[in-house]
Amino acid sequence: MTLEIRGGVELPAHREEIELETADGLTLVGELATPTDRKPAATLVTLHPLPTAGGFMDSHILRKAAARLPALAHIAVLRFNTRGTTSPRGTSEGTFGDGVTEEHDVDAAMAFVAERDLPRPWLVGWSFGTELVLKYGRNHPIEGAILLSPPLHRAKPGDVAAWHGDDRPLIGIIPEFDDYLRPDEASERFASVPDMTLIPVEGGKHLWVGENQTRRVLEEIVRAVNPEALPLPTHWDE
Repeated sequence: MTLEIRGGVELPAHREEIELETADGLTLVGELATPTDRKPAATLVTLHPLPTAGGFMDSHILRKAAARLPALAHIAVLRFNTRGTTSPRGTSEGTFGDGVTEEHDVDAAMAFVAERDLPRPWLVGWSFGTELVLKYGRNHPIEGAILLSPPLHRAKPGDVAAWHGDDRPLIGIIPEFDDYLRPDEASERFASVPDMTLIPVEGGKHLWVGENQTRRVLEEIVRAVNPEALPLPTHWDE
């Protein structure tokens, strides 16, 4: 039987409920999804949208990355709720820190990656998650970083400019009709990082609603992280 890959389809993967321990004593809940038949080619450490606006580890692009990419692209996907955030997986301890105390959450995720010896970690932030990538990602041994719909609210010009001269790829995927930062403005506000790759997405919106937008985002992630897996299949033989 052939299955069309869309919506909530979940392809085979080893899925493990995990906990992260922060330096300030909190336990965060999450999930690690890995390929069933081989070691991962790379690892996505995902950082979700703003929890006070409904963002969590199951925000749809991150959930679909975990549902599809271990099988389609041989990529491990780590998702977790930042402090004070709730999802069906559970609630992470603590309270929302407005992007400040969440530095400990990023540290805890990267410590877990090191402990598990997960290969070639990339940070993937969406909206609020991009602020954490820009502010704290440079502190860690990552392969690169991907920003989905960066609003540049909490990440200040100095946080952006600090990436100048860093030889690790920094990639921004910018929706044409974003609510906060559209492609022309993104070119201006990321000008301090001339080596950054900005990818404008025609017709895209901040929340990447719809299968076409979902596929485009996942394809751009895979293009950066494991391009040999492209093109991503649209059907799966069960």
